[in-house]
Amino acid sequence: MAELAVEIVSEEKAIWSGAASAVSARTVNGEIGILPGHSPMLAVLGDGEVVVRTVDGRTVTAQASGGFFSVDHDRVVIAASSAHLGEAA
Repeated sequence: MAELAVEIVSEEKAIWSGAASAVSARTVNGEIGILPGHSPMLAVLGDGEVVVRTVDGRTVTAQASGGFFSVDHDRVVIAASSAHLGEAA
């Protein structure tokens, strides 16, 4: 099964990293959802929730504001000005 390598970082520290089956976040142009095999892209991150669906079925959330959201070769990097981890389900 294909998966995404995901990193969420803020200016101060690494917030979360791991393998995921899907990622969604808010950009300045609206919500975006990423699945394995997505085309490379770079977007300006908006203020809001980042949702990561891990390969083991858990949901990890983070609140992020400002920064960038990049996708390239099944690697997703969310580099936020500020971010903190939310509740994991």
